[in-house]
Amino acid sequence: MTERDDGLKQAIELLKRPVSLDSSFDERVMKNLESVRRPRTWTRSLWTVADWMSTGRTLTVSPLQGLGLVAGLAALLFVGRMWLMPESAISPERAAAIGETALVQFVIVAPTAESVSLVGDFNDWRASETPLRRVEDNGVWSVSVPLSAGRYRYAFLVDGATWLSDPSAPPALDDEFGRPGSVLTIGEL
Repeated sequence: MTERDDGLKQAIELLKRPVSLDSSFDERVMKNLESVRRPRTWTRSLWTVADWMSTGRTLTVSPLQGLGLVAGLAALLFVGRMWLMPESAISPERAAAIGETALVQFVIVAPTAESVSLVGDFNDWRASETPLRRVEDNGVWSVSVPLSAGRYRYAFLVDGATWLSDPSAPPALDDEFGRPGSVLTIGEL
């Protein structure tokens, strides 16, 4: 055995001996624990929380704080309205009445399509001009286009080869190439 092993055995034997504590040790520990502040816990019953919420409370707000609250609420309402409203808060009919342009949303369901473009009078029938974007995994495609008052012929071009009319719009007479199309009228002509 080495010197190191002997020292280790002696340390183990020393640690195995019972320790004698004076009789006041438990008392001192308990007294110290009572003086330590317990952290506040949030484990309350629902009844306690309901009682706390139902008690009348007075809220004091300075004029400057009140102005800040009102401004904050107004900003939330404004941002919320802008976020929840469609891309244009003005309808195509209203836009035509006041001589403005309006964003018109075109939507088509093409679940197997890889790409969809909107072609029409307003973009010289160029497929690359107005691509639609996939809105949902179930095949809904959409795009918004600014248009002013007038009558427009248009169609959807699916995967660069298949022409589709808009099922939610009146059909246009077939063009000289026999392709389907739709008509959109904004304002009165």
